[in-house]
Amino acid sequence: MRKRSRPNVIVMYADDLGLGDVGLYGGSACRIPTPHLDRLGAGGRVFHQGYATAATCTPSRLSLLTGRYPWRFERSGILAGDEALVIPPGVHTLPGLLREAGYATGIVGKWHLGLGRGDLDWNRPIAGGPLDVGFDEAFVLAATNDRVPCVYLDDDRVANLDPADPIEVSYDPDRPLTQRPIGRDAPESLSMPFSHGHDMTVVNGISRIGTMSGGESALWDDATMSDIFLERALGFIESHADRPFFLYQAFHQPHVPRVPNPRFIGATDLGPRGDVIVELDWCVGQVVAKLEALGLAENTLLIFSSDNGPVLNDGYADGAVERCGTHRPAGPLRGGKYSLYDGGTHVPFIANWPGVIEPGESDAVICQVDLFASLARLVGRPVPDGQAGDSRDLLDVVLGESEAGRDELVTEGFDGKTALRSGPWVYIPPHPGPARDENTGIELGNADQPQLYHLGEDVGQARDRAADKPEVLRRLELRWREQTGPAQRNTRHPTAASPPTHRVPGRRPRRLPPQPEASRGAT
Repeated sequence: MRKRSRPNVIVMYADDLGLGDVGLYGGSACRIPTPHLDRLGAGGRVFHQGYATAATCTPSRLSLLTGRYPWRFERSGILAGDEALVIPPGVHTLPGLLREAGYATGIVGKWHLGLGRGDLDWNRPIAGGPLDVGFDEAFVLAATNDRVPCVYLDDDRVANLDPADPIEVSYDPDRPLTQRPIGRDAPESLSMPFSHGHDMTVVNGISRIGTMSGGESALWDDATMSDIFLERALGFIESHADRPFFLYQAFHQPHVPRVPNPRFIGATDLGPRGDVIVELDWCVGQVVAKLEALGLAENTLLIFSSDNGPVLNDGYADGAVERCGTHRPAGPLRGGKYSLYDGGTHVPFIANWPGVIEPGESDAVICQVDLFASLARLVGRPVPDGQAGDSRDLLDVVLGESEAGRDELVTEGFDGKTALRSGPWVYIPPHPGPARDENTGIELGNADQPQLYHLGEDVGQARDRAADKPEVLRRLELRWREQTGPAQRNTRHPTAASPPTHRVPGRRPRRLPPQPEASRGAT
């Protein structure tokens, strides 16, 4: 089919959405209706071997935007809500590359890559955020919807902030801010109980990670968050309909706390988690409808994926575990969010471009880190020297013109622990820590001995082949060491034994060197 030059590009990025949470992947076991995602897949390319680089949010997002594995960066763990920008000066980004190609660039939704340079002041314009790494426009959550401050950032300022009511934020347990109720001390103030962590400042009846004071006029409403983000996304599309644009639409769903708009309460029998996935699906449909109404659909490449695999109990007692029933959020995969097993990083991955991508399915291995190099070729820009070194040009795979996907991929579980996929084989090195996290109930993949699985014969990773395939084990161990090199560490935080309970130990963000003003927005 004829390729159109300089198409619009939209990357839709769900948060904690599993393979089995989407109808076209989950089949009859999926108890969540996702008609808009199913339609998107039916009209495009459905990848059955699509991956995030990591089983947690910040690292995956870092890879998506930089074309590098997350463990190559000094700070790429799950960030608190007040940490400095994790993308260092001089690192080129996907939005920066597309802006150099003449694209209008925007982000709407979840950011969670840090803000500021170690001297964050929520009451002033923030230098060190989306506008500094290639985005022209930004309307975002600073971190996640379960962390303070519970406010939106409009470009580089807190939206609707009253200067007479300044915001202060603390992630220091020795310096909590107590202007608002603290969840663990005032359970009567909660409309949604916490199960582990998430027990600090209460906003909208929900206790969060960290404490905050001030900013009353700027607080978000959890129930209208999807509508607010959708309105901004549709507005960005409409305002840039006359020129190429790149929109990174980073959904906050189905991340905790799960608070559907009243219109979607009861949309499933799975409780809030199922309902917010229906809401997410509806938002996808609204974006597609806007593209069609503006006559832009046939010149827009739309990619949908998720930052990591699913989790049911991630800190709130919202009935997700009790009401899951026969629904399988990770589909046939083992593990989920935080896990080294395939359920941690093997996620939905759909590419849709009417008239260009023929409908079909693919078993090619493709990763979100590959979007940098692939989109660079699409828009006719070279990958800058020394940049995006882990990204592979798989544009022909995205467009359905090739099945030659990745041969190897390094994936990351929690706390910087990595595994290697090579062909159909997965090698998981020995890693310290518990085999299962007691809070989430998810198998983490930690073990004293190396593990080896053949995904072609055993997609659920039920049979460890390390003992009967010693030659494969040795080969993959060597490749893992060659791939990860000295940058690889068994843990980023040696004292951590399992996924965080979301109480951040007392510390302040490391102060970063100031960037020269000329570099602002240049990456």
